[in-house]
Amino acid sequence: MLSRLISHDLPRSRILAVLLVLVFLGLAAAPFLFPGVKALNVAAKILIFIVLVAAFDLLLGYTGIVSFAHTMFFGIGAYGIAIASTRMGAGWGALAVGLVAALAVSLVLALAIGLFSLRVRAIFFAMITLAVAAAFQTLASQLSQFTGGEDGLTFRMPEWLSPSFEPFENDFLGVTVDGKIFSYYLLFVACVVLVLALLRIVNSPFGRVLQAIRENEFRAEAIGYRVVVYRTMSSVLSALFACAAGAMLAIWLRYNGPDTTLSFEIMMDVLLIVVIGGMGTIYGAVIGSVLFVVAQSYLQDLLRLGSEATASIPLLPALLSPDRWLLWLGLLFVLSVYYFPTGVVGRLRSRALARSAPAAQRHD
Repeated sequence: MLSRLISHDLPRSRILAVLLVLVFLGLAAAPFLFPGVKALNVAAKILIFIVLVAAFDLLLGYTGIVSFAHTMFFGIGAYGIAIASTRMGAGWGALAVGLVAALAVSLVLALAIGLFSLRVRAIFFAMITLAVAAAFQTLASQLSQFTGGEDGLTFRMPEWLSPSFEPFENDFLGVTVDGKIFSYYLLFVACVVLVLALLRIVNSPFGRVLQAIRENEFRAEAIGYRVVVYRTMSSVLSALFACAAGAMLAIWLRYNGPDTTLSFEIMMDVLLIVVIGGMGTIYGAVIGSVLFVVAQSYLQDLLRLGSEATASIPLLPALLSPDRWLLWLGLLFVLSVYYFPTGVVGRLRSRALARSAPAAQRHD
C-alpha cells in the first residue's frame, strides 16, 4: 500500500527511509512538538519550499532544463490569492478564484515560454527565462493598483484560517488551537498531496521519457519522441506546481509583495536546495529543504551561543558573530557539495547500493 502510494519509488536506503519518516512525523506534529511562533513559521516554510523545490527538480533534475523563471510562477500563485482576497474579501470563494486564475496565467505563460524558447540552446533558454522573470518583477512593482507596488498586499483569510479563530476553550497538548494551526495543516495536506502527485508523474512513462531526454535528447528524438512537446509539458507542470507553492505562501503570510516571492534570492535558494538534496530525486527536495531552511533560520542563534561561549578566547567571538551567518552558510554549502556531490539522497543511495552489491555476489 505504501509502495503504491509513493508510486513504487522506494528510498532504496535504510538511512534515507528513516530520515523521511522522521521528517514526515516531525512536520505532522510540528505545532505541538515545537511550540512557538518562530518554530511554526520555520515548519511552514519547509512545507512551501518542499513543493517549490520539487517542482523545480522536475524541470532541472528530471528534464535537464535550466530555468530562472521558476520564482515568477511562485509569485503568480501568491499574487493570485492576494489580489482575489483583496478584491473579493475574506472567503473560500476568493481563495478558489485566486488559485484558479493564477494557475491559468501560469499555464499560458509557461506554454508561451516553452514554445518560443525551448528550441534554443540551454544557455540561451536560461537567459530568456531570467529576462522574463526580471520583467515580471518590474511589472509587479509598477502595477500598484493591482499588486500594491513595492508595499505589496495585505489581506484577510477565511475565519477558520484567521489567527483569532479559537474553536476550543481548552488547550490541546499545551497548545492553543487556532486558525494559524488550521492554516498550517492546510499547508501540510497540500504539501503531501502535491509531492505524491510529483512522485506519480516522475515514475510514469511520461517521467521516464523526460529522463531519457535529460540523458540524450538527440537519441530520444531519434526513437520517435517529440522532445519539444515533452520539454514544454514538463515546463508547464513545473510552473503549475510552483504556482501552488506560491498560493501556499500567501495563505500562510496573509501578505505578498515583490520581494516576498519574486526575489532572485529565492531562485538561488531553490538552486542550492536542489544541489544539497540531490537532483533528479523528489526526496532530495524534502531533505534539502529541511536542511537549508533550518540552517538559514537557526544558524544565527547557534553562532550567537558560540560567540558567547568563546568570549574569553581571542578571535573566535568575532569569527562566530551572528553577523557572519552568511559566511558560515556558504561554507556549509561548499562542504555539502564536496562531500555529497550527488546530493544527500544520491550519496545515501549509492552507499546502500555499494553495500548490497557484495551481499548479492555472495548470494550468487
